[in-house]
Amino acid sequence: MQPIVRIDPPLPLITPKGKALAHFLIDYGIEHDLFWVCFQNETGECWTWNNKDIRADKNITVGRI
Repeated sequence: MQPIVRIDPPLPLITPKGKALAHFLIDYGIEHDLFWVCFQNETGECWTWNNKDIRADKNITVGRI
């Protein structure tokens, strides 16, 4: 298993610092949270968030409004 996976296309998420696009996912195994590597929309900052800290953004196409 590869511990780092590129997300293509990037996934829109909501983080504690606002909306972001997730570009990578880091998986250290079953005893750890997944880590989402995101670039914040407003500032361009790169942050890594745990699963518990992020939420999927709205997506009208799949009915998540």
